[in-house]
Amino acid sequence: MPRLLPLTNASSAFTNIRLVATDMDGTLTKGGKFTSTLLQGLQDLAAAGIQVAIVTGRSAGWVSGLAYYLPIIGAIAENGGLFFPNGSDTPVPLVPIDDHYIHRQQLADAFHQLKTQFPLLEESTDNRFRITDWTFDVKGLSTNELQTLSQLCQEMGWGFTYSNVQCHIKPKQQDKAPGLLKVLREYFPEYSSEQVVTVGDSPNDESLFDERYFPISVGVANVLEYRNQLKHQPTYITSASEGEGFCELVSLLKIVTGD
Repeated sequence: MPRLLPLTNASSAFTNIRLVATDMDGTLTKGGKFTSTLLQGLQDLAAAGIQVAIVTGRSAGWVSGLAYYLPIIGAIAENGGLFFPNGSDTPVPLVPIDDHYIHRQQLADAFHQLKTQFPLLEESTDNRFRITDWTFDVKGLSTNELQTLSQLCQEMGWGFTYSNVQCHIKPKQQDKAPGLLKVLREYFPEYSSEQVVTVGDSPNDESLFDERYFPISVGVANVLEYRNQLKHQPTYITSASEGEGFCELVSLLKIVTGD
């Protein structure tokens, strides 16, 4: 299927959608915040019988609140590391970690190894709320530097990804699409991959754009900033950026469901 088709020409592809699995920062937010329009859009999807799951790189500490307060079926944190079902403050692990204390120490050691070559790296303030990965600020890093950091992580036996907010050191098998697929199998087996539309804006959303996992995906317009870095690109793209682009998708889904 050709990629980056205009969302405005795609209504027939969305008639069977029952679940929207979406990134958060840069996808649901506008200028880093939720808007009243976005919150109304989430309510409108629920009223139309379309469920929403958030799939974010944000920490477990942040995401537990999202899953509790928003009208969604749950939220996946740390790029596929943990799942919080709606109304629960207890995370479900999506990747095996034998000893969390040792795991955190190993992640910290990996970060300090990176700092020997990149001494200006700044640890993210939310690491104390994380369980499965380790983050540092992406601001100021060039594409070439990000590629070097990825290679260094691989040499140490870790995975690496980044968004418009943070860089993530993580277990190699930990990613958004595998985490979402596991949640669907174990919690929502009534939804097939063909009934799911995935939405994102950054390189850490790339697995959600892989049509081997999810054939229908949407990038909000700001994903074009990373077009040359994405091996897998979204099927459709919105005309607006960030949360306004997501609300374009909401409007389309309301039309095709007759709501």
